[in-house]
Amino acid sequence: MDARLQAANPADSAPTHERVYRILRDTILQGAMAPGESLTLRGVAEQMGASMTPAREAVRRLVAERALEMTGSGRVLVPVPDAARLDELFRARLLLEPELAQMAVKNADTHLISRLKALDAAIDDDLSTGDAAAYVRDNSRFHTLLYKAADAPALLALVESVWLQTAPMMRRVYGRLGTQGLADYHEAALGALTRGDAPALSAAIRADVAQGRELMRLATT
Repeated sequence: MDARLQAANPADSAPTHERVYRILRDTILQGAMAPGESLTLRGVAEQMGASMTPAREAVRRLVAERALEMTGSGRVLVPVPDAARLDELFRARLLLEPELAQMAVKNADTHLISRLKALDAAIDDDLSTGDAAAYVRDNSRFHTLLYKAADAPALLALVESVWLQTAPMMRRVYGRLGTQGLADYHEAALGALTRGDAPALSAAIRADVAQGRELMRLATT
């Protein structure tokens, strides 16, 4: 875990506990931690150049968000959700993400589309090289950027809560099954966004999420 964390930036004006929380949260969101992986508060604190108190607070918050779990012996682990739990989480994604995508159309501009195209180009490279870690990271960035344009922070927070619980498993799935056979629905999504076609964008995102769900089912049955 330690090589995947970065030190909290002293130039950031946020309190240390908030910075540590954001770094650890982003590490999980981008699939950089494996299901079942264990953490230590001391390890988190040392890697981020922080004291034990902000590390403990960050872990406590992530346990509350179900991104981490605390065992009876006090060990902190990345959860390993069962098939039923994963199916429930993907049902939530299928409800929320197409709606956020549709809402994003009204705020789309050339700058946003350009940034999304750059991320999609990076994702194409990840798919062709089979780099599962990079794919999960860049895919997360693409969807986050698109959904932020919806200007619906409450809905986005719900989606990110679900991602926190599925990202580690998706990293494992792509690592096992590979990325080269994945269909890239982002091109269709970008075309719809450029045209201002909200229903088509919603459909493309729904197909993208559904593909992830089917891969998850293949890997967990």
